[in-house]
Amino acid sequence: QKNKEALLKYFNLPYNPDIPVIGIISRLAIQKGFDIISQAMSDLIKLNFQWIVLGSGEPKYEDMFRSLSYNFPHKFGTYFGYNNDLSHLIEAGADMFLMPSNYEPCGLNQIYSLKYGTVPIVRKTGGLADTVHDWHEYSYMGDDSGNGFSFNDYTGYALFTSVQRALDIFRDKQTWHKIQVNGMSAEYSWENAAK
Repeated sequence: QKNKEALLKYFNLPYNPDIPVIGIISRLAIQKGFDIISQAMSDLIKLNFQWIVLGSGEPKYEDMFRSLSYNFPHKFGTYFGYNNDLSHLIEAGADMFLMPSNYEPCGLNQIYSLKYGTVPIVRKTGGLADTVHDWHEYSYMGDDSGNGFSFNDYTGYALFTSVQRALDIFRDKQTWHKIQVNGMSAEYSWENAAK
């Protein structure tokens, strides 16, 4: 919560522990799923979230977030460019991390998110599918080891419904804490890989 307060203060956004913050740290490009974020944004904006975006890339996606920050100054904080310190603050202070990549051979930010206790929301592809295990999918099978939220279809609708699922679970603090602990317990370090 201290990290979340510091993150929101950095972007002059109001702090409310009951409103989740979604973090994005990315190259703003189609490969990273910004076309489907754009498709879903008119619905996403209606959900009770705050957004922090760090990155740069295709002008149309920079313009989209610039416009959202201007029109919804209480909901959006944006930083266009590279900032290593800020990227760590986002990972530590956000409640969720959105990474809906079209393809992702490995992916590092979802692994950082797991370690920080920031729950990832990802498209089930490549390394994202290997590391993020959907809470509902696993709990449906009687397993409570899910550590995030994922979706298969590369569509704005699938992204939106996954974010909505995460929001619903966020309200259940006990379950949310379990998902965070599952993520923080995951071991994807080089030490483990080398063994």
